[in-house]
Amino acid sequence: MSFELIPPNTKIDFIGRGKLCASLSVLLILLSVALIPVRGLRLGVDFAGGTEMQVRFAPGVDVSEGKLRGVLAESRVVEDPTVIRFGEASAREFLVKFKGGEEIVNPALGESEEQAVTASIDRVELVEAALVSGVGPLSVERVDFVGPRVGKELRSDGLLALFWASLAILVYVTIRFSSRFAPGAVVAVVHDLLVTSGIWIILGFEFDLRVLAALLAIIGYSLNDTIIIYDRIRENMELRTKAALPDVLNQSVNQTLSRTVLTSGTTLMALLSLYFLGGEVIRPFALAMLIGVVIGTYSSIYIAAPLLLLLEGGGQAPEGGKAKAARAR
Repeated sequence: MSFELIPPNTKIDFIGRGKLCASLSVLLILLSVALIPVRGLRLGVDFAGGTEMQVRFAPGVDVSEGKLRGVLAESRVVEDPTVIRFGEASAREFLVKFKGGEEIVNPALGESEEQAVTASIDRVELVEAALVSGVGPLSVERVDFVGPRVGKELRSDGLLALFWASLAILVYVTIRFSSRFAPGAVVAVVHDLLVTSGIWIILGFEFDLRVLAALLAIIGYSLNDTIIIYDRIRENMELRTKAALPDVLNQSVNQTLSRTVLTSGTTLMALLSLYFLGGEVIRPFALAMLIGVVIGTYSSIYIAAPLLLLLEGGGQAPEGGKAKAARAR
């Protein structure tokens, strides 16, 4: 006997709340878009271009992330630096990221990316000198440069990856189910990406490759949850050919609710462990995934299923019972 967290005879009217939930999602997306001119779209070094350096301080040096930020702010050698502890809380290794390069490269003056890298090296030396003077002796373990041209390519490649992933979902669902189910799955996935990105903008966090990786993972997770519900909807449409479509959708969502909660719950437990125990480097990925899993679960129930009803014209009873069920195969 399978474990049922929620009784199988639960009767919650999920479809009846579809319009309200869709309205809330639209308001959240519009709010995040309206905040872009105010807060700005914060792009990390990966997308905006800049420098990342890993430094290790000598034993006995009193150092913390806040102290490093304060020293760099006072020295003014770089603007808006990001400091992340690398490793355990007691570790003396840190990642220092700062943007740069766009204001240096000027094609009209014949400047090149090589000159931008040279300028970035100079800034690394200035940052190192400021940290040694304000904090203590250190060694530079690693330095990575991302030019503005590379950052632009990463941005465009990331958007293309999201587009092709959504297109592949459309094709897969069309083949696996039918073209009737595909729009709902794609809209649910796009909804998850927009709402997760919107919350990220509202919170004022940076978009970098870790967040992009989380968004791509959210696509797969959201699709998995939606497919489970759609599969049950298709089965019930074949069995209850004379039932009203809203009743069939509600029954399907309620029947899969226990599995949805268990799957989301165990995933959230793993992500919470990553967020609290994984360290600063993995934390943005874990936080974006936490938001995405919650939103993905919500959209599978309140967006994907009600959208199927909308595409069917909100019919009260499937026309031609068996013929309609046959088309759902």
